[in-house]
Amino acid sequence: MNTLIKGKTVHYDDRYLHVELNDGRIILTPITWYKELQNATLKQLSNYHFICHNTGIEWLELDYHLSIESMLECYIDKQAA
Repeated sequence: MNTLIKGKTVHYDDRYLHVELNDGRIILTPITWYKELQNATLKQLSNYHFICHNTGIEWLELDYHLSIESMLECYIDKQAA
């Protein structure tokens, strides 16, 4: 059975992008992995919404889209390196 990874909320701090998943898990990745987000203002970062049945995040003003699944895969790949 293939279950979609769906987002519930997005938060930021000075170092990390935090995505809480519908199942309660939280993914934290360095904001430096996302140049478009790293250079954005707090107002721009706060202006996001979930897309594709909550499997992706879009920052319309930044013209930036992030797949939650690819975010998790990137995290796993970097941990294995």
